[in-house]
Amino acid sequence: MTHVKRSITTPPRTGLTREDLWEGQDKGLIKCWEIGRDRALKFPELAQRCLAGELPVLGWKGGVSRSLKKNEKFGCLKYLAQWQGLRGEDLDIDLSQDRTLTCSSTNMIVTFTPDRSKYVNQEPA
Repeated sequence: MTHVKRSITTPPRTGLTREDLWEGQDKGLIKCWEIGRDRALKFPELAQRCLAGELPVLGWKGGVSRSLKKNEKFGCLKYLAQWQGLRGEDLDIDLSQDRTLTCSSTNMIVTFTPDRSKYVNQEPA
């Protein structure tokens, strides 16, 4: 599987094991997206920030709370999946490509990548 897609109208999955959720072919992206959808209902102000183009700090690398001297950083695809869920969007992530977004509140440029080595030891924002 090189492309993970799921319609926003698809109901959340139930009855899956931890291994199914996090270690399957989708590498946990569907679960991250489902968490984002759930958080959008519980935290509508967070969802609104995401819809406005902000990249708020979430549980995965990729969010920004302030501008850094270097205005670019890397984030993980799990962040991107959760962000898409928070925005009420279909899940649509290509596992073989980077995707770059600019945070509307900080103007930080974040490149979401499948290459973990790019974001593991970078300075937090």
